[in-house]
Amino acid sequence: MDEVIIEKVVVNMGVGAEPEKLKRGEQVIKLITGKTPIKTSGKKRIPDWGVRPGITLGLKVTLRKKDAEVFLKNAFIAKENHIQKKSFDKEGNFGFGIREHIDLPGVKYDPKLGIMGFDVLISLKKKGYRIKYRKIEQKKVGKKQRVTTEEAIAFVEKMGVEVSWVKT
Repeated sequence: MDEVIIEKVVVNMGVGAEPEKLKRGEQVIKLITGKTPIKTSGKKRIPDWGVRPGITLGLKVTLRKKDAEVFLKNAFIAKENHIQKKSFDKEGNFGFGIREHIDLPGVKYDPKLGIMGFDVLISLKKKGYRIKYRKIEQKKVGKKQRVTTEEAIAFVEKMGVEVSWVKT
């Protein structure tokens, strides 16, 4: 029950309100994940940026199980197997950004798409976490079943990734 596993990996890309960038971003996410992204929209009004509720601003894909593991290994390679310690939160989640999608192994540069960056957000869990989501008798997850920062770092280091305070 103490084994830490990947709950999900979310690939998120903010592209702005331009329809052309949105199409290119959709193609990039399909290329790197093999899944069709969903569109995300603005929730607040920010007149200086031209943002208002309902305008599509980004794309995201949620990967689980084997797809998540494969993508995560490639994303770590793009980050040169190094993550900063400040990327982790208290609940065992972590995230990082990749500036250029062509850094992923096996992805070639396409002049029609250009170069786009994206964020990778990873949520970890332990077995027994299901009690939070089940239909009958939902309960809170106990303290022992929550993933701590130290356990998340140990999980990432087991995958061959170096975790430190400053990028070297």
